Amino acid sequence: ATWVTRRGVKVDRIASAWLIRTRIDPEARFRFVSPDGYEPAAGELRFDMFEGEYTHEGDRCTFEVLLQRFAIDDPALQAIGEVVHDVDCKDGKFGRPEADGVAAAVQGIALTHASDEARIEAGAALFAGLYARFRGDPA
Repeated sequence: ATWVTRRGVKVDRIASAWLIRTRIDPEARFRFVSPDGYEPAAGELRFDMFEGEYTHEGDRCTFEVLLQRFAIDDPALQAIGEVVHDVDCKDGKFGRPEADGVAAAVQGIALTHASDEARIEAGAALFAGLYARFRGDPA
């Protein structure tokens, strides 16, 4: 499928794209648009966008919504969702100690990668590493 989100991806959209590619749709294609006046094409799935199929619901960020809607029950992904929530929503709901480091890493990715595609690729390495850490994989 073609997954569409707003240009200028940061933590929730980068993490969600990683989740989509690794657990939901390995063949996903991403499209980045200006939300102003955007009209979805047939077959496009919108994430982290106003009126998107997958976006914030209640106090949950998009990553958390994707986990819930696709019934992904993985404690390591749940932990990542809590980190993403704390960074994206800035409410400290989960008090994850990793949040400041992930926020700084994502800011660095955004500063050093102009294109959204490059940000998603760089962010994939960050979230893959975080996933391995939460799973307790040996170094």
